[in-house]
Amino acid sequence: MIETEHLQKKYGDLVAVKDLSFKVESGQIWGLLGPNAAGKTTTMRILTGFLPATSGKAAVAGYDVFEKAEEVKKEIGYLPETVPLYPEMTVEAYLSFVAEIKQVPKTRKKAAIDRAIEITGLAAVRKRLIKNISRGYRQRLGLAQALIHNPKVIILDEPTIGLDPAQIVEIRQLIKSLRGEHTVLLSTHILAEVTQVCDGVVIINEGQLMAAGRLDELTSAYREKDGVYLRLKKIDNEILNLFRQLPGIDGAAQEGEEIRLEWDRNTDRREEVIKFCLDKQLGLLEMRSLALTIEELYLRIVSGGVEQ
Repeated sequence: MIETEHLQKKYGDLVAVKDLSFKVESGQIWGLLGPNAAGKTTTMRILTGFLPATSGKAAVAGYDVFEKAEEVKKEIGYLPETVPLYPEMTVEAYLSFVAEIKQVPKTRKKAAIDRAIEITGLAAVRKRLIKNISRGYRQRLGLAQALIHNPKVIILDEPTIGLDPAQIVEIRQLIKSLRGEHTVLLSTHILAEVTQVCDGVVIINEGQLMAAGRLDELTSAYREKDGVYLRLKKIDNEILNLFRQLPGIDGAAQEGEEIRLEWDRNTDRREEVIKFCLDKQLGLLEMRSLALTIEELYLRIVSGGVEQ
């Protein structure tokens, strides 16, 4: 649904996007992740037709972005970082204006406005002036204008920036509700947003692709060891030493109120660990997988300079 091949954008001698290739399948939500000035916004502007690329290819909904720009724009809903609103208009009048710009047929315009308002939860403020609604509602309105023509693809640039915690939760829930019916690409530098909203991620740094894939696949690929976290009734040095002597265990360490056990990625020691805990009557309360967090993944790829 969204695909780039060897995409490049130069401003003179500055290379903002360098040889960028990735693909997002239909109906999924993917994050475009990277530090400030990584090239996220430039990439989105190219995909939406706001900027030409210097070289490479890009396709959205099956259309070439450069050769079929008008067709692409019909299939894209775009929320830029700064929402394009007119404070003196009412919410409903603004959406009517956007629907006209996006060439929604007159016979379908009212239904399109009602649908966008319902999806984004704007019914309570549809008659109010935009200048009199909260920032959270303004962000919802930005999403509504991106949805007004029912596009196949939605591109969101920092959709939760500047919102308070409650508003962030609301917008994230709204974005998740788009999964399946729409393909969503959202840029963010908030790592928690990726794990809570996205199916996969594209990580870029200095305009260059560092990694791309489903979150579970990436965390598995970059994890050096397998293992588990254990929560027991009691943790002391004697118990830690018992685990260290267990065949196949490469490491045992206390982290807060848990024990972190590690072993080789090609083996699975969970059954042995459970049996060991029961035999030694260690009071096993909880066992969970030693998964690589998005923070660890990001730092390993970006800060460590790892490239996939």
